[in-house]
Amino acid sequence: MNHIIKTQDGSHTIYVPELDEHYHSVHGAVQESTHIFINNGFMACKADPLRILEVGFGTGLNALLTAIVSKSGNREVFYTSVEKYPLNDEMTGSLNHYEFAGENGKEIFRLIHSAPWNKSIKICRNFFLEKTEADFTNFALNGKFDLIYFDAFGPDKQPEMWTMEIFSKIALATCTNGVLVTYSAKGEVKRSLKSCGFEVTLLPGPPGKRQMIRAFKI
Repeated sequence: MNHIIKTQDGSHTIYVPELDEHYHSVHGAVQESTHIFINNGFMACKADPLRILEVGFGTGLNALLTAIVSKSGNREVFYTSVEKYPLNDEMTGSLNHYEFAGENGKEIFRLIHSAPWNKSIKICRNFFLEKTEADFTNFALNGKFDLIYFDAFGPDKQPEMWTMEIFSKIALATCTNGVLVTYSAKGEVKRSLKSCGFEVTLLPGPPGKRQMIRAFKI
């Protein structure tokens, strides 16, 4: 059974015994997501309005952090997240991520998790969320995206999510100059992204991880 653990920055993550894997870094869930997806993803993408695709909704932490930074800006953000295995209400209701999200963080986190699946909902100022319950490997992407949060479990745990076919599908749905960020820095991931038309850069990773990938669609 999945269970919640506290990471080094005080924020929660979830441990999945079947995979022997955590949803986030044990060195700090919030600081990892902030470093990878906000600081090196959201802040690096200048599209307005901004259309985000997240592969792996998980605990909703990336959505929460994006909603918080979105509501302090002026551009509208349309956030689509695809998740095969949604967490139950008991699990998400026990997470403390909102404690790191400032004013209104608790209410925004509640709205994110109470939002119906497969429907676009306005969560807060400038932030619209559509959670999609689906298997990304056979999910048909509609429209184009400016920013990709690639946050599936690692290649050794979920190899079907890190194939050339998956990255090719993402590339076709990514706008020119669009940005993809992921915590992985594996050589096979870099090669796949390059083959699919991305210019790949290695950046310093969050605490506990040496490097991460940021790629621009060319």
